Amino acid sequence: MRWDNLRLDSDDSAASGDGGEGQLPMFARNAVVRTFDTPGFRGMTFYEVQAKSIVSHVPESSRMSFRWTINPYRGCQHSCVYCASGDTRILMADGTTRALADVAVGDAIYGTVREGHYRRYAITEVLAHWSTMKPAYRITLEDGTKLVTSGDHRFLTQRGWKHVTGAEQGPEQRPFLTVNNKLMGFGGFADPPKDSVEYRRGYLCGMIRGDAHLGLTSTDPEALNRAHHFLGTVGLLTNDFDVEDLGGWPEAPDRDWHCGFLAGIFDAEGSYSRGVWRVPNTNPEIIKRTTGALDVLGFDYVLEPSNRPNGLVVVRLRRGLREVMRFFHTTDPAITRKRSIEGVALKSDAKLRVASIEPLGIELPMYDITTGTGDFIANGVVSHNCFARNTHTYLDLDAGRDFDSKVVVKVNAPELLRKKLASPGWAGEHIAMGTNVDCYQRAEGKYQLMRGIIAALRDAANPFSILTKGTLILRDLDLLLEAAEVTDVGLNVSAAFVDTSLWRAIEPGTPAPERRIEACATLNDNGLRCGVLMGPVVPYLSDSPAQLDAAVRQIAAAGAAHVTPIVLHLRPGTREWFLGWLRTAHPELVRKYAELYDRGSYAPRDYQARIAAQVRELAEKYGVGRASPRQARVIRSPAAAAAAPAPPPMAAPEQLTLL
Repeated sequence: MRWDNLRLDSDDSAASGDGGEGQLPMFARNAVVRTFDTPGFRGMTFYEVQAKSIVSHVPESSRMSFRWTINPYRGCQHSCVYCASGDTRILMADGTTRALADVAVGDAIYGTVREGHYRRYAITEVLAHWSTMKPAYRITLEDGTKLVTSGDHRFLTQRGWKHVTGAEQGPEQRPFLTVNNKLMGFGGFADPPKDSVEYRRGYLCGMIRGDAHLGLTSTDPEALNRAHHFLGTVGLLTNDFDVEDLGGWPEAPDRDWHCGFLAGIFDAEGSYSRGVWRVPNTNPEIIKRTTGALDVLGFDYVLEPSNRPNGLVVVRLRRGLREVMRFFHTTDPAITRKRSIEGVALKSDAKLRVASIEPLGIELPMYDITTGTGDFIANGVVSHNCFARNTHTYLDLDAGRDFDSKVVVKVNAPELLRKKLASPGWAGEHIAMGTNVDCYQRAEGKYQLMRGIIAALRDAANPFSILTKGTLILRDLDLLLEAAEVTDVGLNVSAAFVDTSLWRAIEPGTPAPERRIEACATLNDNGLRCGVLMGPVVPYLSDSPAQLDAAVRQIAAAGAAHVTPIVLHLRPGTREWFLGWLRTAHPELVRKYAELYDRGSYAPRDYQARIAAQVRELAEKYGVGRASPRQARVIRSPAAAAAAPAPPPMAAPEQLTLL
């Protein structure tokens, strides 16, 4: 289920603060990799891992009624289609850059957020990091910036997000880059300065001159620590070390010295605020040396006299953020807060038009990350990140093919759960399962982890609930009945429509909707209250009065405890997959969907309210949730179970392939 504001994307460790296999490129080193040459599992890969935790804490920002969840499987190896090469430089929150391959979960980096009419730079967190192999493409921009990515990667342009490759029509139809499209950002990252003796001499000179104190009394710890470190190393590396000499002007400074001097003078008295870079000083010689260094490095600046009696002059960089970022990366000042671009609008005159897009003809290792903002800054342009990890949830339609073929299996889940339930700090709160990845997906038929999990919850009398799209849950009917004797057990199956042709088109591999409803009936016949989550209701395809009536009528006949409709969400990743299918299967609906989902991932509230009202009326009409013989036969003890009438024959369990 794709819940609003609920990030069940991380593994248990990421949600609870424990260890675990959250960084999927890392877990495979210790995983047992298996394949099975049987029809049901052919083409699938299973990564058996020893997880460090299994009960995940649902973020407080979530609107969910439960705080804890269990995901014994991870249905996707995060081989997302939005990928870039590992040496792509990423803008970190401290203003430095790092290779994408070296970025780690938990790192603070820059992304963007929309505020009013503008996107603005914002600090965000890396939530996931992984790698895959993809055919490589090289994108060259007008300013010389080069980016190596997969064809499915997306960049932000003046006309919205666009994939590197695509087509005007057919199954590959999607927005894609063409020559002269302009990307958004400030342009390619400049090379950092060399950490040479002359750079360090220049930095110390700038700090000393800017501070006007030979004792280096700067109160900023970052600058002070760097200065003290440089003093020691310069003294060790040179024979003529003298603090007085370091404050003097060299006769023939090289490029390294100029880079260091500008970093030092900026740390000592410069500022960057509200999009303006400044270095003020009253000493004409310092102003002369500062502008001279800027000239050597090719920066565009202007002098602004203040007309004050003390002769204050301000050196100001021009050309906006592009020039400022080039300064920061070329000179590398120490003080992080002075390098912050948080809140700066995404406006730039950088030459970021696409000059060429070239297939390299080879597959390369590609890396990607998931971030809190949904994007990151790759070599100076705004790059889309993967939403598959934090949206691989139950009812929506996912775009990643690997979701069905690569499954992470937490083989020690039952043992971990028993330890958690027995720990002194556990308060016996409700635990929800199947809200992120179906716990009764295909892999459960092989690994049978749910039997151990349910048994642990039963033995601890811990309340729990399960949402599933399959019928394999009937295999564990005996354990569910035993658990219901001692605690609250909530069960739901997912079945949005009973149209067979639509089911085959958008839910291939799942049990047919009527089979799921039969499973609901069997659970209710055995005294276990089971409801139906009616999602996704697909606009114009499963939302007609007749279709809703047919679905609710069958749901009521199954003795469902309740029915809850959920309209299709089209979040990034899902949106591209679904609309691509729609263009081929129902081209007449493309315009209607563009209008219905023009404001984002969700259908308008009035549409959702109308569907909810229709389903509510139908539920009342057909008696969903009313007391019935199905719901009255609640088995309360083994003795009562033995005396109860035999239940009707159960439908043969079917295993589930999630989309």
